[in-house]
Amino acid sequence: MAIVAILLLPVVTMLLYGMDRTEDWLARAPKPPRHARGRHLRLIHGGRRQTAPAAPEAETEAA
Repeated sequence: MAIVAILLLPVVTMLLYGMDRTEDWLARAPKPPRHARGRHLRLIHGGRRQTAPAAPEAETEAA
């Protein structure tokens, strides 16, 4: 019985180590997507104050 326990000790050690690494991997926060890093929305203070005049209908229709 002691021989079986001694032979199983490396297997149990590797199992515990693997489960610890898996738990750490599952518990960590996800990284932000690569395309979302370093880009910021640039807003103009005040925005558009007046609306553009409406274009005549003849110019708006592309033939």
